Amino acid sequence: MSTAPADFLTTLYSLEGKRALVTGASRGIGQALALGLAQAGADLVLTARDAASLEETAQAVREAGRQVECIAFDQRDVAQVRERLGALAPVDLLVNNAGYEEIRPSEDVDEALWDRIVDTNLKGAFFTAQVIGSQMLARGQGSIVNLASLTSFVGVPTATPYGSSKTGLLGMTRALASEWAGRGVRVNAIAPGYFRTALTEAFYEDPAWRDAMLGKIPLGRFGELRDLVGAVVFFGSGASAYVTGQCLGIDGGYLASI
Repeated sequence: MSTAPADFLTTLYSLEGKRALVTGASRGIGQALALGLAQAGADLVLTARDAASLEETAQAVREAGRQVECIAFDQRDVAQVRERLGALAPVDLLVNNAGYEEIRPSEDVDEALWDRIVDTNLKGAFFTAQVIGSQMLARGQGSIVNLASLTSFVGVPTATPYGSSKTGLLGMTRALASEWAGRGVRVNAIAPGYFRTALTEAFYEDPAWRDAMLGKIPLGRFGELRDLVGAVVFFGSGASAYVTGQCLGIDGGYLASI
């Protein structure tokens, strides 16, 4: 008996029976991705620095009919990462989303700001991937999705620490993908374009910047958080079983047009 096309696609992209960990899930992109993964059938583990801040996301996951667990830790603290995640029951998908950004002219960047950004976005992401990836390697299967950025590819003034961290994250994605592919773990990334979140609000407060940037986006609009969900579901599902080491730009055509 042949499988109907609709049934085939539903099965191919389904996350039913899978467990996904989303870092930085209390708001913005992380919150949207967590809910999207729940709607695709996954149970969720949500992390943030403060457990109470995760409750809104957790409630939305419950309303989608999925189970949810919340864990609090600071991703900059490797000891906390290892302690909180080391005893975690296995997950099938890690979405390395937690991040920090602050706009500041490069000549005014101090060591504290550099460390806060790079330790969150790159060091923390690596050690989170190391802990969860080790669990996946032991099982011979798993998928990791890192949140890269347009700044992984192009320079953005006043965002040097952030761009440095996200460029490093892309290199990390490719290195881990190459190292772990033969042991059943895939590692990919997405590079969101311009999405309005708490981290990027400073840009959008400038009308001149908004108008100039819209003129550079072929699709003629800024991204909406739901635009990111499909790619992460794809990377977490069987639909991407032969895909690793890739970074998908979700940017309205920005990178293709420069």
